[in-house]
Amino acid sequence: MIVQLFMIAAGGALGAVLRFLVSNSVYALAGRDFPYGTLTVNVVGSLLMGMLYVVLIEKTAFSIEWRGFLVIGVLGAFTTFSTFSIDTLLLIESGQHIKALLNMLASVILCIVATWVGVIGLRHLYGA
Repeated sequence: MIVQLFMIAAGGALGAVLRFLVSNSVYALAGRDFPYGTLTVNVVGSLLMGMLYVVLIEKTAFSIEWRGFLVIGVLGAFTTFSTFSIDTLLLIESGQHIKALLNMLASVILCIVATWVGVIGLRHLYGA
């Protein structure tokens, strides 16, 4: 149990740093008038979640420690639902209701599609 907790904590540290780097890079490219950085990490994280599900759960026997490191730690800290929530609330409070709605729809739809693409793509790769 101690090893599992350490692996989750280490993965969380890595995921948080990756989230910071990716989202800030996206904001540097796209600007801050829309939560592009948060949307990007959530979509990429969803794609990776779909892929890791196939690799770690369906196709291989990764240890619970490594699954915790990657899924709970890295992806749990990389994806940003709480940031998505505050970004959306701030858009609503500032009267930007269309952008808030667009952010909600894009985040939910793109993240579910990205997860599906990850699962289907890896299942196809593994020949399932």
